Amino acid sequence: MSRDFVGALLQLNAEKQVPREQLIRTVEEAIQAAYRRIANEEDIYVRIDGESGKIRVFRARVAVSEVEDPLTEFTLDEARGHKADAVPGELVEMEQLDGESFGRIGAQTAKQVVLQRLREAERDVVYDQFASREGELITGTVNRAEPRAIILDVGKGVEAILATTEQSPLEHYRIGQNVKAFVLEVRRGPKGPMLMVSRTHKGFLKRLFELEVPEIHNGTVEIRAIAREAGSRSKVAVSSRQEGLDPVGATVGQRGARVQAVVAELGGEKIDVIPWNDDPAQFVANALSPAQVLSVDIDIEHRIANVTVPERMLSLAIGREGQNARLAARLTGWRIDIRSDVSVAEAKAAEAAGPSVAPEIATTAPDAGLTPAEAAAEPLAATAETAEAAAETVVEKKPRARPQKAAAEPTNGVAEAAIVEAGEPVATAATTSKAKPTTKAAKATKAKATTAKAAAANEPAAEQVASEPEPATAAKPRTRARKAATEEVAS
Repeated sequence: MSRDFVGALLQLNAEKQVPREQLIRTVEEAIQAAYRRIANEEDIYVRIDGESGKIRVFRARVAVSEVEDPLTEFTLDEARGHKADAVPGELVEMEQLDGESFGRIGAQTAKQVVLQRLREAERDVVYDQFASREGELITGTVNRAEPRAIILDVGKGVEAILATTEQSPLEHYRIGQNVKAFVLEVRRGPKGPMLMVSRTHKGFLKRLFELEVPEIHNGTVEIRAIAREAGSRSKVAVSSRQEGLDPVGATVGQRGARVQAVVAELGGEKIDVIPWNDDPAQFVANALSPAQVLSVDIDIEHRIANVTVPERMLSLAIGREGQNARLAARLTGWRIDIRSDVSVAEAKAAEAAGPSVAPEIATTAPDAGLTPAEAAAEPLAATAETAEAAAETVVEKKPRARPQKAAAEPTNGVAEAAIVEAGEPVATAATTSKAKPTTKAAKATKAKATTAKAAAANEPAAEQVASEPEPATAAKPRTRARKAATEEVAS
């Protein structure tokens, strides 16, 4: 039985990858718990010999100066009765128990406890294995897709969770696909360790470069800083620890072979590799690559870098939706203010011309020499004068409208004579009796037309009208005679 027991321990060691010492300790604790549950005593202990597989069961307590738990402790004097050289804190064996007196129920209980403790030990071992891999790359197979995450199988019954927020928007996954991911955190779960992984973390980009670039893996080239917007663009600052070695060239590779391998793994994400520089001004200028930078002014107190670029390079330096400048600011840790050389020159010219322009404007102003109140009141005075002049014009024109109206209406001889004396030519009664104007405007138009005709005639015609006022009354008998003739013809 002892040999079978040792063989079982070796088989568990091979299958579960649990160390032999830990397996023996786990089985000891399991059998010990079963004995205590059956005997309802807490001072029973079990020891297993790993070489022979022999199990020894005994009763023991801890020697202490002052007893707090009488079920597991006893005084130092009692302990020295079983062991003469007992010291405080030592576990002193009291008596040997018969390990063969384990019944069927006890054996079944021990079996369940052993299996449970073995599973716990296996989980602890797997957790320790993956806990040491935080910050590293792992490769898993897409097992299933959930609404908020992709579940990866990384082996040994362990699953990795790739959340939606940690996925690149350029990538799409299918069942059975092999996926590399960056381990963010390892958690203990009810079914074993749970791995939280990411493909958007900047550490994922760093590990990919370590895989593709041997100089970065062995430390000759160092990645000093990374700024990344997953799925769009990334900037990587590299420096060399070996004199004469170009860090950018080693990272990019011949014809960009190394960086293109990383780009392919990231699904086409653009990567800018720039050289690191201890000078903040030069480092900011490098970070704005591929834009050309004319000058960089550093404000150390406020950590602001004022950058001047050519006018044609302004949009390239800022980038689409400010992406290039934003990534450069994250990479360098400086707040970057970008301006074109034209705007800087205009600003300097305006500052230089500012003091001389102000007096010229003051002397050439239309209201120079006036107080603000006088300048504000001047337009109001001009408006008042205009209103008064308009009122006078209306008053002067009113008396002249009355003779025209009178001339347009049928008049007798006395009225016509009075109008002539006033110097206004009039029309005859025959002219005025043809049609009466319906409105005042029409009457005024009629009067103007009559006046124009009279003005075209000579002065004797006006005198004749004045001396012979009879035609206006003579028109009536003719009308009556025609009416009488018409009645006779009708009868």
